[in-house]
Amino acid sequence: MAKCVKCGQRRGKRACPALGDQICPACCGAHRVREIPCPPACRFLAQHKPYQDRRILERKSAPPQGRGGFPLEDDLFKDERLTWLALNIEAPLAETAERTPAFTDGEAILALEFAKDRLTRGRGRIIVPGEERKAANSIGEAVYLSLENCRYDRAVILVGTAEGYKVEDKRRTLDRVLLTARTWAGEDFEGRTYIEKLQQQFARIREMSGPSKIIAPK
Repeated sequence: MAKCVKCGQRRGKRACPALGDQICPACCGAHRVREIPCPPACRFLAQHKPYQDRRILERKSAPPQGRGGFPLEDDLFKDERLTWLALNIEAPLAETAERTPAFTDGEAILALEFAKDRLTRGRGRIIVPGEERKAANSIGEAVYLSLENCRYDRAVILVGTAEGYKVEDKRRTLDRVLLTARTWAGEDFEGRTYIEKLQQQFARIREMSGPSKIIAPK
């Protein structure tokens, strides 16, 4: 039996459609979605995804630390640059909620966690030709792209212009948004408490901003 295409040590017992070769169960479980762009049709993804999603949803978020080790919730929204970054992180979630009334808090949290994982592992993620557009979590990918493409200008706020953000700022702000989402959702991952708060927030922003708007990747 062939060696695992990922570790090269254990036996490859599963046919990986993303890598086009055999992969061992350990690498399949450790790297699926995170580093391997698993197609939705993969039976191993479908078999284990509900369990993995539940583990992610039940993960507890620790208050993200700001400068000097103080909780970020004390300083994030006093920094207009990070506030703008947070809005761009949440923009794809708000747009999805408008298009899909059944979009839940749990799905929003999974998208944010996916974006966080992409931020951490993105540069080491395996991309197979023809598979780059088949994100395992398309909403999470949209959040990640919005996070990566966000720029800030004190006078005119438009994505793609002015200064960018350091990776640490992205991580801290994403952690803060995740903490907010988990706090509002509580244990009701099928509910929409966080989503409804988000929609109200963006409705107020639209009323105040006039023609200016957040531009999220499609």
